Amino acid sequence: MYRRQHRGGAGVTGAGVRDDEDFIEHMFMASTHDYILFFTNLGRVYWRKAYDIPQGSRQAKGKAIVNFLSLSQNETVSSFLQVKEFSDKQYAIMVTAKGVIKKTNMIEYSRPRSTGVNAITLRDKDELVACKITSGKDEIFMATREGKAIRFKETDVRDMGRTATGVRGMNLAKTDEIVAVEVVDPKMKALTITQNGFGKSTPFVQYRIQSRGGKGIINVKVSEKNGKVVNVLTVADEDEIILVTNNGMVVRCPVNQIRTSGRNAVGVKVMRLHDKDKIASATRVVAKEEGSGKDAQQLPLLDEKNGKK
Repeated sequence: MYRRQHRGGAGVTGAGVRDDEDFIEHMFMASTHDYILFFTNLGRVYWRKAYDIPQGSRQAKGKAIVNFLSLSQNETVSSFLQVKEFSDKQYAIMVTAKGVIKKTNMIEYSRPRSTGVNAITLRDKDELVACKITSGKDEIFMATREGKAIRFKETDVRDMGRTATGVRGMNLAKTDEIVAVEVVDPKMKALTITQNGFGKSTPFVQYRIQSRGGKGIINVKVSEKNGKVVNVLTVADEDEIILVTNNGMVVRCPVNQIRTSGRNAVGVKVMRLHDKDKIASATRVVAKEEGSGKDAQQLPLLDEKNGKK
């Protein structure tokens, strides 16, 4: 695993290295009879029982998801939901890259098929970005690559059948797309990470509630300096994040080292990038005991103005 580093580090090599240097993105407790629903970028959903996944020791590496699902070419898992029981008091909220949102009662997914079924009918060249379980009375937060965001009440989205296309969740510019979807927790913060290694955390209370389908408000000032938005995560100060670049560099950083700032801020340097490298992904990770890996780094903070130590 990757030892925690100070904000502004260059990271360590991650891509193309040993399997045991992978990191945990999601961890949850499940009964053997729970269902795991895997939603893909092509708008399909696949069911598996928890007991279908081989049990292993704490040190076991696990198996790739493709070993359990019959995915087609160019199909990848974009979200998953853990379901103990299919309740008519819960909903699946799906959002696509082009800003379409669909809300379906979880009962619609109570009849699993081994080959999977369509979860949403996608329009031309659109993809499913995320799926979340909601209560029917939550608030939804959608963020775009160009630095816009919208927060609206879930009740603005009517319940639809499993094969429906959905309705407009956010009115996007032609060159923009949705990169993140969260169910709002007013006590938490929205952590925004951009391509050039910048990050900022902003309390959700700073995003006013709007009507569904609007153009949204500024989430972060996107510029040549910080780059476009890679992801927006719901975080608390005690959390940590892992950033991975296109060239396979990885950095693990405590959230409390990233300054809390307003919506209009550019953010602070979270990771120092080399040459033309860019941040490819950002995830909130499960805190675990740190080892003494030889290639981990303990790096000093950077000077905000010039990036020097």
